[in-house]
Amino acid sequence: MSSSVRVRFAPSPTGYLHIGGARTALFNWLFARHHGGTFLLRVEDTDTARNTQAAVDVIVQGLRWLGLVWDEGPVTSDPDGPSRGDRGPYFQSRRGEIYQRRLQELRDRGLAYDRDGAVYFRMTREPITIPDLIVGDIVRPLTDREQADPDWVLWRSDGQPVFHFVNVVDDLEMSITHVIRGEDHISNTAKHLALFKAFGVEPPKYGHMPLILNEDGTKMSKRDRGAVVTNYQDDGFLPEAVVNYLSLLGWSPADGQELLTVAELVSRFDLDRVNRSAARFDVKKLEALHFEHTRRLAPDAFVSVARPYLVAAGLPLDSFPPEYVSSAILTAQEKGKLFKELPLWTDFFFQPDEAVAFDPEAKAKALTAASLPLLGRLREVFAGVSEFTAPHLEAALKQLAANAGVKVGALVQPCRVACTGKLVGPSLYHLMEVLGPGRVVARLQRAEQDAVLPPAIP
Repeated sequence: MSSSVRVRFAPSPTGYLHIGGARTALFNWLFARHHGGTFLLRVEDTDTARNTQAAVDVIVQGLRWLGLVWDEGPVTSDPDGPSRGDRGPYFQSRRGEIYQRRLQELRDRGLAYDRDGAVYFRMTREPITIPDLIVGDIVRPLTDREQADPDWVLWRSDGQPVFHFVNVVDDLEMSITHVIRGEDHISNTAKHLALFKAFGVEPPKYGHMPLILNEDGTKMSKRDRGAVVTNYQDDGFLPEAVVNYLSLLGWSPADGQELLTVAELVSRFDLDRVNRSAARFDVKKLEALHFEHTRRLAPDAFVSVARPYLVAAGLPLDSFPPEYVSSAILTAQEKGKLFKELPLWTDFFFQPDEAVAFDPEAKAKALTAASLPLLGRLREVFAGVSEFTAPHLEAALKQLAANAGVKVGALVQPCRVACTGKLVGPSLYHLMEVLGPGRVVARLQRAEQDAVLPPAIP
């Protein structure tokens, strides 16, 4: 396929970017990149009563976050606008003269006429076959009503063009070669093909993707988990992981590999691997891909992504040396957590020793009368460790457990709660290495003082 491939994503700005829309944008973007073609963003905003600039911003920002940047469009001079001074999307609301000209063209050919204040298209009376690159040929027969009167409105009596008309005119004017969209648009395609024929031009090639369903097989609504793209960003997913997961909703590579970089997706993607059956959203699979992608990040990249989430949670990172901050954040890289969860896993690094709050359940379970003497001995052992590194700390703790005749867990849990205030978190030995001997010894001593002792006998 030549580099003349031109595709578009054409959302309506009605409040949010749905996961189905994001997948449509992704498949078009991947198809264009795979074939060395062009990807356009066209905002279908002729419905002025429903569309808002805020909704446009959500779409633009969501696509930019996913890395799905379009290749052409009008240059915007507004540095504070959603496109930040780059090429903006095309807006149908700014293309009225084009639509008027094309409408007159149909009138001149006798293919459009006025009725009841509206302009109607003189529709073909024959069934239309839709050649589809994904689902195969589809024959669209006329319904009983259409057999009696198949003509339909191009331009409403309120002076606004209808979706079908402007959609086709824009695809024609922008030389779109392939229309890749959801299967819910199949019912529209016969009208679109008839319009292209009326204009005397070859239509684009169509490919209709299967729907995305919830895990239980029901149709996704904006209230369902995973349905709105901005939630992924708020929750702290890596955009690369979301792109990887979206690509697998209705498509799969020939070798079955699922963990794929964006470059690998571009190299492998094509429409012949798009499935015909509906895709089901699986949040566990998304989280697993997120974990694998975070593990692949270089340390500096992981810290760069994570840091804003810690700052947003109110942690005073600027009060600590940069090396300490980076080391603290990196203790959580192997835990596979969403970035929004990292403050809960690392907050103890950035709190004064006396301010680390003990979780009540953790304190009751780990800081008991039985653990009190062990905490004291552990403090003494750690104070004398020659090299305060994870391997030496682990060896010292295990040796103490053997000498004391207790299981390692009898020391690990009290030590973790003493240092972090919690029962779960990053690797104990690595977090202690980052905290350093002064903080660790001070926190163990504080835990001895705060241990849960049995009530005194009156």
